[in-house]
Amino acid sequence: MIKEGKVKYFGLSEAGSATIKKAHVIQSVTAVQNQYSIWTREPEAEVLPICKELGIGFVPWGPLGTGFLAGNITADTKFDSATDLRAVFPRFTPDAIKANMPLVEMLNGIASKKGTSTVQIALAWLLAKEPFIVPIPGMDKLIYLDDNIKSTQVDISENDLKEIEDGLSKIQIHGARLNEELLSISEE
Repeated sequence: MIKEGKVKYFGLSEAGSATIKKAHVIQSVTAVQNQYSIWTREPEAEVLPICKELGIGFVPWGPLGTGFLAGNITADTKFDSATDLRAVFPRFTPDAIKANMPLVEMLNGIASKKGTSTVQIALAWLLAKEPFIVPIPGMDKLIYLDDNIKSTQVDISENDLKEIEDGLSKIQIHGARLNEELLSISEE
């Protein structure tokens, strides 16, 4: 399709490092889109290093923890099982939400010191990690778009990154990022 001019660039979604390497030999990979956020850091082990090595862009989906990092979700939040996948995600059970709340509280503290929102801190953290990382937050309201865009103006210093890492080292994330069925599909 690239030779025929129907597709300009080739990308992968939810790919592991071995798949990325294998694909890149056959066809230059332009971008990889995997779930990545402050509470979903699996790509740091192998995927981000291979993207950096091969010059591949990385596009985190769910950079706001599928809404959790915005700070509006509580243990009482109900998700419609017919329309919202979070209803079956282990991290969105009431117990997991309650157990993971220290992460939002930590981000709120940093945001408060900087005069920004928790959303802006979560997105600015991603933007500060590597220049080849470009998050794609989902949203359904214009006000969210405005908040997301403002994250590009938030300065995250090395000290801020260290403060976040130190805070994260004291927080254990509860619940798998996806349910077992979706997790097994994404790892294939």
